[in-house]
Amino acid sequence: MTHPDTASFPLEGGCACRHVRYRMLTAPLFVHCCHCRWCQRESGASYALNAMIETDRVPSLAGLPDLVDTPSASGFGQTIARCPHCRVAVWSHYSGAGPLVAFVRVGTLDAPDLMPPDIHIYTQSKQPWVVLPPGTPAVPEYYERDTHWPPDSLARRQVLLPRITAYREALGLD
Repeated sequence: MTHPDTASFPLEGGCACRHVRYRMLTAPLFVHCCHCRWCQRESGASYALNAMIETDRVPSLAGLPDLVDTPSASGFGQTIARCPHCRVAVWSHYSGAGPLVAFVRVGTLDAPDLMPPDIHIYTQSKQPWVVLPPGTPAVPEYYERDTHWPPDSLARRQVLLPRITAYREALGLD
């Protein structure tokens, strides 16, 4: 795993105008560098770098973001949390786990260099001039969680699964 050890936490971050501030209490479950065309469009860059973490491990320190429903390639959409003033996206929630898991935009951390990707995904649509670093897993589309996630993250996911199931059932998704 490439992200910082537990001694590095908590980490803080926020938007450009500092209205929205948050604290990441623990290491994330996993860090994705997504090269899909949707992430390219939504980020306005070559990829999106997201640290996936349980939302209750990312308390707010200041300001509340606006939650913006945004389409996604899956057809189920995502909710992007944006500062109501500078409009920077600080995290998002995808339909799979809804508000229980946050995909924190690594670039909004005060020390983003502490959070390199654990995996590059959807590399089949990466920009041809992006050179992937050796030693970091890269897959053409998505991946098998059990193959790539570390045991501690898989264990945390198991704890979260009943809450995700209840959330999805309440919405009639399962």
